[in-house]
Amino acid sequence: MKRRYSLGSYLSGAVAARIGDEMSGPALMLAGFTLAGSASDASALLAALTVSAAVGGPVLGALLDRAGRPGRLLGGALALYAAGLALVLLALGRVPFAVALVVAVVTGLLGPALSGGWTAQLPRVASPGRLPRANALDAMTFGAASLAGPALAGVAAEALGAPMAVVVSAVLIALALPAAWRLPDRPVRAREARAASLAGALAAGVRVIAGRPPLARATLASVVCCAAQGMLTACVPLLGERVLGGAGRGVLLLSCAAVSALAANALLARFPRAVAPDTVVWVGALVQAAALALAALERPVLLIIAVVVAGLGEGPQLVALFAVRHREAPEELRGQIFTTGASLKITAFAVGAAVAGPVASRSLTAALIVASGVALLAAPAALAIPWRKRDSWKENSPVERVGH
Repeated sequence: MKRRYSLGSYLSGAVAARIGDEMSGPALMLAGFTLAGSASDASALLAALTVSAAVGGPVLGALLDRAGRPGRLLGGALALYAAGLALVLLALGRVPFAVALVVAVVTGLLGPALSGGWTAQLPRVASPGRLPRANALDAMTFGAASLAGPALAGVAAEALGAPMAVVVSAVLIALALPAAWRLPDRPVRAREARAASLAGALAAGVRVIAGRPPLARATLASVVCCAAQGMLTACVPLLGERVLGGAGRGVLLLSCAAVSALAANALLARFPRAVAPDTVVWVGALVQAAALALAALERPVLLIIAVVVAGLGEGPQLVALFAVRHREAPEELRGQIFTTGASLKITAFAVGAAVAGPVASRSLTAALIVASGVALLAAPAALAIPWRKRDSWKENSPVERVGH
């Protein structure tokens, strides 16, 4: 199957799905503001779309691990996610707003399919020797999506109207369906190792994440950093207004971070074994903490430097996180490990943004300092997890050598 399904097909599908996903949040907020007429309603829509990922991620991952043809299940999840976005759009202004929120929550259950669910299939596309580079390229699709998605949402909203921006995001996600549908089947031996019950599989996945220290450290650090990233995102409009002369210019800060993350990941793709991924995860947290502290000075040049530095920490950290997951996750639980991690990060981002909003309205500097402190805590919190002797099965794993 690897001969019939190329890495290029995988990456093209991932790019389309993830750009559509990154576009859907801003587009839905713009549509909510336009059709519901309230900024609070618009932010509530985004929160509803993201907060349910914590529940949907583990279940979706367990189902992917049990599926003989995970690509079919992944394709179905993408189709339902795109349809859910369309239903939210149809509900706005036509039915009570609470109904639109419920639809957004249900749709958000499938959000991890566009991130962790897709990445979990990478080892069946790339050979062990090419997995480190493929992993870096896969992480670059997130950077490309975070750069292009919001920009496309703004352009589409200006040119076609906010509701059409939601439609375009749904179409992009749907365009990824063929690439997902044709993903390689699970090997027969992996199918035979499937858990007898879904509940048992969910429990096993949690035990693996908590019980393997390298995976637990990487997961904890990335989740805490995502909360800090959510706090920065909530501060972006005020930073643009107060420091750069316009709230709309704040969006450009996110683009600067995305560009620097892409550049750093492009370098890692050429030298994937330069630094141990476990080290990159916690160093990336420290880099982001320093960047957020620099942003708190609220000076134009320093602010731009700060977001560039933040991207330099965030991009490699994501590559390293994927490397640790691929190395530590058993084949029969890989999908659940990835989607659970993705769902935790999405939820942490939403919580961080929700917490930072009220703080930033009172003191922007305080919000950024708190965000810096949160990112700073990620490193010691992760390193506090006890170190244990490596299991013998990991020493024989080709993925284990990534970064060494």
